[in-house]
Amino acid sequence: MHAADPSAPSAPSSSPDCDPSPHAALVTRLCRHIEAASAAPSLAQLAELAGLSPTHLLRVFKAATGVTPKAYAVAHRARRLREGLRQGERVTDAMYDAGFGASSRLYEAAPALLGMTPSRFRAGGAHERIHFALGRCTLGELLVAGTERGLCAILLGDDPDDLLRSLQDAFPRAELIGGDAPFEQWVAQVVGFVDAPQLGLNLPLDIRGTAFQQRVWQALREIPIGKRVSYAELAQHVGMPKAVRAVASACAANTLAVAIPCHRVVRTDGSLSGYRWGVARKQALLTLEADAQTKNA
Repeated sequence: MHAADPSAPSAPSSSPDCDPSPHAALVTRLCRHIEAASAAPSLAQLAELAGLSPTHLLRVFKAATGVTPKAYAVAHRARRLREGLRQGERVTDAMYDAGFGASSRLYEAAPALLGMTPSRFRAGGAHERIHFALGRCTLGELLVAGTERGLCAILLGDDPDDLLRSLQDAFPRAELIGGDAPFEQWVAQVVGFVDAPQLGLNLPLDIRGTAFQQRVWQALREIPIGKRVSYAELAQHVGMPKAVRAVASACAANTLAVAIPCHRVVRTDGSLSGYRWGVARKQALLTLEADAQTKNA
């Protein structure tokens, strides 16, 4: 859940998703400037540096990277924060290294960036209580985990021990608690949703990821049951037509199987590509959804 951020936007010189253009070198230079700045430069400051009008710069930058300069700065700052905390830096040091000028701003952003307070993230989820339960569904073994905010993981696999280890690796110092009766009802709803997707899944979710990942995941949740979209179409939908690979990486980072339906994304030719929990499960989910649509037709 707290893996590296392969889906964070990158400068044209390091991203295969950005096509070469007359402005590629300029945008790369601006990205490096944003990364080196102690605080996020304003659009006006970047425009002056580039020798362009703010409006022109915004259009050029987004065309090359898929995001605005502000969104790029936020993604870079979040990445630096997570890396610093994972390396054991003090919260204050990681905060300033990442460009947060005040602790109040850091703690305001922490729920969306980290899913918890910075100190808990640094401690590997220490003192966080995560309920979990293992079960079986038509797709094999299933692990469902949740916090007081909602479901934080739905994992699929062949070996329940492997699923539990994945949860432990994600939160090495969290208190993992076997699900009680109310939580078992959540698990039952997830199992029922896998088998009968037309029922929907009306459960709260504790979605954790970068701003970019969350943007992609929200778009995934808007794809209707029975419909498939290509990675290129998904990238277009989130306003980043050049960031196809970054969008695919965000899909791969999803830890809430079925609740965030990354299985509905296919290649441009309609064929199935990789799936975190196996292409066979991806095909099975799509078949279940197609059958459900047929029955409801």
